[in-house]
Amino acid sequence: MSSALAGLEPQEIWKHFEALAAIPRASTKEAAVRNHIVKLAASLGLESIVDEAGNVVVRKPAHAGRESAPVTALQGHLDMVCEKNEGTDFNFDTDGIKIVRKEDWLYADGTTLGSDNGVGVASALAVMESKTIKHGPMEFVFTVEEETTLGGAAAFKGGVLKAHYLLNLDNEEKGTLCIGCAGGLNTRARRKVALQAAGAGAAYRIKVSGLKGGHSGVDIHLGRGNAVRILGGTLQLALEQLPLEIADLKGGSAHNAIPREAFAVVVSDAANEAKLKSIVAQYAEDVRVDLGSFDPDLQIVVEKAERPQQVIAATDAKRVVDLISSLHHGVLAMSPDVPGLVQDSTNVATVSLKDGVAEIVTSQRSAILGSINIAKRLVATSCLLAGFEVEHANSYPGWKPEPNSDIVRKSKAVFEEMYGSTPNLIAMHAGLETGVIGVNYPGMQMISFGPQIEHPHSPAERVQISSVAEFWKYLVAVLEKL
Repeated sequence: MSSALAGLEPQEIWKHFEALAAIPRASTKEAAVRNHIVKLAASLGLESIVDEAGNVVVRKPAHAGRESAPVTALQGHLDMVCEKNEGTDFNFDTDGIKIVRKEDWLYADGTTLGSDNGVGVASALAVMESKTIKHGPMEFVFTVEEETTLGGAAAFKGGVLKAHYLLNLDNEEKGTLCIGCAGGLNTRARRKVALQAAGAGAAYRIKVSGLKGGHSGVDIHLGRGNAVRILGGTLQLALEQLPLEIADLKGGSAHNAIPREAFAVVVSDAANEAKLKSIVAQYAEDVRVDLGSFDPDLQIVVEKAERPQQVIAATDAKRVVDLISSLHHGVLAMSPDVPGLVQDSTNVATVSLKDGVAEIVTSQRSAILGSINIAKRLVATSCLLAGFEVEHANSYPGWKPEPNSDIVRKSKAVFEEMYGSTPNLIAMHAGLETGVIGVNYPGMQMISFGPQIEHPHSPAERVQISSVAEFWKYLVAVLEKL
């Protein structure tokens, strides 16, 4: 075992985590780690199945005396996010992760660690290998492409699993039990715009920046600014007060991110430059006051730009600007069942102009299918009224919280017995594999828990060593009670 992991408990987990860290496992490139698991299962005399998507299912008989217990599945994903610091010499296709220990935490040396979901997978392998845990009949489910598209879970067919309970090991907050997640879809609006020769005048670039952004599910309730909508408001105000032509629009980076930056290229008489800057500066101040401490570093600047040959016709420009400035962004409803949980939301994600087509992408989320439909109609109606064509795509199901289910009740009881306190029941306003797999297994009861993992998806990722030991004790206790 490496020096970073030497002496760590529980050894059952850390030896498997070390083996996983040595295997490159980017999304869509999970073949080597999949072969590792199939080979381990074979060495233990266990049946394994690999489906068409590359997911792996391993079955293990019950411990003696537990044969009549309900079948329980442990589930995690094989892939990891591959990010490294600038200047770090590392190839995620060939190199193993270099693990570093600092007090009670494990990091990687300049890269993501892969504790998401390496600790969960290692724990499942430890259970798979154990001869002492008094569990019922077991299934182990290892999925692929979770970090990019949830592709493995989406391709997971019904009828494969026999499990009554599914324990997802991909939660990242100790002391919590996750009991639900949001589903969602993307709403894409397009409008063909008329282009014409740019009028006389100078070109300027209006840029919105300095915002925090964040995950469009997890962070949607935090009151952060949306760069696309702020850009829309800036342009709307400028168009009302100045003769202005719009040549380009771009903002946001992904459908599941709150946009941090956006810009437009505009053309106006050079004599209007001072007034344009004054309008923009005043609007920036108004928005900063509105955002307050939620997003205090907003900047909207006006700078000289290369003069474009074409601009959007005035009528079309106004329609586009009015829409992006007025589309709803943020929380639509809070959950009546889980305190503090966002139930329904919508995110104005990106805006772009390409080949004479203006495109706006938004995403809607909810754990309830009917609520997603309500949200998408809300957004679509605004877009249609502005003369845009609308399509909905990339839908994925939610996992409705059931705080009084049998598995939640039993898991809570184990936690209370071990720690003398009640675990925090949470639900994620983001897509999880449990929701995607669960749609094909409507009778399956699910829960998710894990150790303390911080800053996943970045080279600052770390896992708390002591929390892994507590997570393992709890997992074993739950398996012996189910």
